[in-house]
Amino acid sequence: MKHLVLAGAGHAHLETIRNIRSFVDDGVRVTVIGPAENHYYSGMGPGMLGGFYQPGDIRFAVKKQVEEQGGHFLRDAVTGVDPRNRKLFLQSGASLQYDLLSFNTGSSVHLPPISASRHIYPVKPIEGLTKAKAAIESLAGKHAIRVAVIGGGPAGVEIGGNVARLLANAGYPSQTDLYAGRKLLAGFPPYVQKQTRKILEKQGVNIREGGYLRLIKENNLYFDNGVEEYADCVIVCTGVHPDSFFKEAGLPTGDDGGLLVNRALQCTEYPDIFGGGDCISFEPCSLAKVGVYAVRENPVLLHNLKAFLKGEKLQDFDPGGDYLLIFNLGNGEGVLRKKWFQISGTLAFRIKDYIDSKFMKRFR
Repeated sequence: MKHLVLAGAGHAHLETIRNIRSFVDDGVRVTVIGPAENHYYSGMGPGMLGGFYQPGDIRFAVKKQVEEQGGHFLRDAVTGVDPRNRKLFLQSGASLQYDLLSFNTGSSVHLPPISASRHIYPVKPIEGLTKAKAAIESLAGKHAIRVAVIGGGPAGVEIGGNVARLLANAGYPSQTDLYAGRKLLAGFPPYVQKQTRKILEKQGVNIREGGYLRLIKENNLYFDNGVEEYADCVIVCTGVHPDSFFKEAGLPTGDDGGLLVNRALQCTEYPDIFGGGDCISFEPCSLAKVGVYAVRENPVLLHNLKAFLKGEKLQDFDPGGDYLLIFNLGNGEGVLRKKWFQISGTLAFRIKDYIDSKFMKRFR
């Protein structure tokens, strides 16, 4: 019996997980490895932090879905792989043989050196935001606090706006500082920059530009431009990177360390390994680390995993053109851009909420 292993239960594997029964019916044993029984949808994470959604609104019951279809769910994490002997090494110390393997292990946040500090939270994994939310509510219920959000990209502005929304309901007046590196949303169109800044500042977010964080010590933040600040709670939303085990295993990787895959989302050297989402480097062209590509990869991964097992032709992944960009900036407002179409305010948020809710209904 062939053994298909899905390493990670992220966005790019959702369609395959939903169709595990079809693999089982074809005589394939399926194992899904995930760090938790539920997988949280990153697109709604900031809204959960701000209190617009509850944790149960933004998660998929992965273990339940897998087991109801005859698959096996293994609560663990991949720490290494031996591609020549088709073996995975797990955090628990166990190992697992596979015939066909697909990676969707996501990415981790770049953290600065941290010492003797409390309440420091990376934006990923998304479920960690539940801990950040509880800490902020607890602290702000006792005294005025300062929450620092590190990063001026899409994750930073969404987290910053939703922290401000959370603090607006706190018992004491508190402050949200968004440290945006050299410039807020550098590289984004002027309209997106301007409207995002306008909405955040209206909510009282203090936007700080001109330096990058280099050290956190005793909750003091040290920046490369000489600025030193204190924060009771810090949420780090800086750049992300794939796990290092791809390189350590001798697998082909891209410049960012992600598993190098071809147009079929197949490892360029080991045809029995596939991948999607933030953990891959797409050989034909560079893809931004945004969820829209993982979602678009779903049907291709499902088709190609089935086709590989049956010896059939693989399908190429087309990243598509410009994607719909929407920021949830807290307080029911957002910024939307799609090519020439740009809007901001409550309508932008309502569109995002509709799309995200529809996505959740599809895969739950």
